[in-house]
Amino acid sequence: MNIIDTHSHLCDPAFDEDLPQVLRRAEEKEVRAIISVSENLTEAEKNLRLSKAYSQILPAAGLYPTELDLDQAKVIGEFIRKNRKYIVAIGEVGLDYWKVKEESLREVQRAVFLYFIRLSKELDLPLNVHSRSAGRHTIAMLLQASAGKVQLHAFDGKAQAARDAIEAGYYFSIPPSIARSRQKQKLVKQLPLENILVETDSPVLGPDPQKRNEPANARLVLQAISEIKGVSIEKVAEAVYLNTVRLYGLDIQ
Repeated sequence: MNIIDTHSHLCDPAFDEDLPQVLRRAEEKEVRAIISVSENLTEAEKNLRLSKAYSQILPAAGLYPTELDLDQAKVIGEFIRKNRKYIVAIGEVGLDYWKVKEESLREVQRAVFLYFIRLSKELDLPLNVHSRSAGRHTIAMLLQASAGKVQLHAFDGKAQAARDAIEAGYYFSIPPSIARSRQKQKLVKQLPLENILVETDSPVLGPDPQKRNEPANARLVLQAISEIKGVSIEKVAEAVYLNTVRLYGLDIQ
């Protein structure tokens, strides 16, 4: 199998001490590539350095939705433009209404997100999107701005809220926490296989919330999807890999 972890945080300090071993364990589980997202400029720069040191790592650059700073978003935007030939995605970016409650601050958050949506269209880069407690609002913004290449990471909304995104050809990435999340299990049951990706969101959202999550656990997601859908893990792996290729233009062997 060729597995691609489409959303991980390998720039997180949790991996500073043993990243080579983490990558080896991932390779042993047939995880051929890992898209490492960032939450700020420092992490984006670190992702770029890591990608040059380790061929498995594919760098993304973004600004976490709780960073309510349009000027900082534009700085990261210039970093992405400068490094367009290396960056595989803009992310993670999006909306977070769980942490940001005030409407005036949400307006800033939406302005930052809209900036990144427009940048993704300008540079023809996929968006790796965070939408915590804001699934319907996030999808509405993406559709209104005619976003084309979209991955909705760890979507926490109901399957019904995902319908318009499915029709638009957006993808939903499922983390290993599906092993303990009824919401994720219900979502996968309703999602077409053609709209599913796998992620780990390492070092969090693992099968055991008390343990550090790793990209190797992406294989566990395939197994869970296989059981929910009632199809072989090989069929799920092939479909998910082809979905990832379509969105990111990657061809990992």
